Amino acid sequence: MQLIYSLIVLLLLLIASAVRILKEYERGVVFRLGRLVSSKGPGIILLIPLVDRMVKVSLRTVVMDIPPQDVITKDNVSVQVNAVLYFRVINPSKSVVEVENYLFATSQLSQTTLRSVVGQVELDELLTERDKINAHLQEIIDQHSDPWGIKVSLVEVKHIDLPEEMKRSMAKQAEAERERRAKIIAAEGEFQAAQKLTDAAKIIDTSPSALQLRFLQTLVEIGAEKNSTTVFPLPIDLFKPYLEKATQEMMSKKP
Repeated sequence: MQLIYSLIVLLLLLIASAVRILKEYERGVVFRLGRLVSSKGPGIILLIPLVDRMVKVSLRTVVMDIPPQDVITKDNVSVQVNAVLYFRVINPSKSVVEVENYLFATSQLSQTTLRSVVGQVELDELLTERDKINAHLQEIIDQHSDPWGIKVSLVEVKHIDLPEEMKRSMAKQAEAERERRAKIIAAEGEFQAAQKLTDAAKIIDTSPSALQLRFLQTLVEIGAEKNSTTVFPLPIDLFKPYLEKATQEMMSKKP
C-alpha cells in the first residue's frame, strides 16, 4: 500500500513538472535532450519530464540605465555621460541560444558604444545635437544586438556632467554673448531713431509751417502735469533787421 502511495506521489510530481503556465508576455524556449525544439507560449505548456528543459524569456520592454561613462570628446574635454536604453526581445530562441546573458551583453554593448560615439563628437555638438547622437547610438546598438534577437527602440542621453572650470567658461561665454546682443540691439535702435529724425528734418525743412506746429506741440507737452513754467519761442526773423543794422554801424565805425 505504501508503494502505491509512493507511485502516486511520484506520478503527481512528474505531472507537475510537465505542466508549465506562461503569462501573456512570457515565452518558453524548450530544449529536448539539449537540442532546441522551439519557443512556446503563452498559456499551458506540456513538457516531457526528465527530457525537456524550458527557459523563460520576457517579451516586455526593458528599461536599462547606462551608468555614467568617463569620456574625452573630440575637442579634448573630459565629461561624464549617462543614458537610458529601451529594448525588448523579439526572438526568444536567439536571446537564449546566441548569447549567454542578453541583459548583461546589451548593457556592456551600450556602455562601450556610448563611449565610442561621444568620443567622436565635439562638446558643442554633444550639447546642441543630442537627437542626432541618440539616433546614432540606437542605430549602432540595434545593429549589433540584432543577432541576439534584441530590438532597440530608443536610446536617450540623460545627463552630461561637465568639469567646473568648463562650466565657468561657458557661463562667461554666455554672458559675453548676451552683452553683444544687447549692444547690437541698442545700436540698431539708435540707427533707426537717427533715420526717423533725418526724415522728420527733411519734412520740416520743406514746410516752414510744420516747424511752427512743432513749437506749439512742444508747448502743450511742457504745460502738462500742472506745470507753471511757460516757454514761448520767438522767431529769429524778428531780430534780423536789428542785427543787420548793428552790424552796419560796427562796420562804419572801423577806420
